[in-house]
Amino acid sequence: MTFITDIIANVPELSTLEFFLLCLASFFTSTITASFGLGGGAMLIIIMVSFMNPLVIIPIHAVIQMSSNISRALMLWRHITVAYMAPFIIGTIIGVAIGGQIIVDLPKYLLQSFIGVFILYSLYGPIAKNVKASNIKFIGLGAFSSFVTMFVGGTGPIIAPFIRAITKERKSTVATHAAFMTWKHGVKIITFGLLGFSFSNYIPLIIGMIIFGIIGTWSGKIILFWMPEKVFSKAFNIVLTILALRLLFEGLMQII
Repeated sequence: MTFITDIIANVPELSTLEFFLLCLASFFTSTITASFGLGGGAMLIIIMVSFMNPLVIIPIHAVIQMSSNISRALMLWRHITVAYMAPFIIGTIIGVAIGGQIIVDLPKYLLQSFIGVFILYSLYGPIAKNVKASNIKFIGLGAFSSFVTMFVGGTGPIIAPFIRAITKERKSTVATHAAFMTWKHGVKIITFGLLGFSFSNYIPLIIGMIIFGIIGTWSGKIILFWMPEKVFSKAFNIVLTILALRLLFEGLMQII
């Protein structure tokens, strides 16, 4: 036990209690994401802000989210829709490359407000209901979402309405969203590594949160399979709407 506490103590700026609270947060947010397809990533980054240095949150969050998405995609691999994944990956590489080159930090409130409006329009406007998928559109979606995620993290809700539009049922929606997000977070992690970020000091935290996240994903999968399709559709839109309104509120509060 002493050996474990010594390892935990080496994680910068975190007490043992905070370490385990973050692990529990990984469990609960992974359960939410596996159940409803999204929401957990945004919730997790909010929790991480309360305990960690803001400068390290987005790279660490990317690692945790990639592992969570990989586990979810593997558990539901039979339901993944691979159409438009290749152009999305191309767009992701472009967006991350551009975002990684920008030295001046963009105003966070502008990004948050824009994302919030974009999500609400995607949900309740004609864009998601009448979307005609194409390679060009998914290249643009990958580029935009990955560019933004270099600054604010937790951008799964941006692509969620489009994934919902190209999938026919809840299992496919959750599985496909997980697969797309896995690629996006993977490219982002590589970019942060090339930019010089060191993940080594946070390996104990990363391992702990990954383990708890996988358990949470398994729990969420059980809920997903039990949930009726109509309930999932309503819950999916409600969660996405709440996240969009939260982004708008945070953006407006920073302006005021």
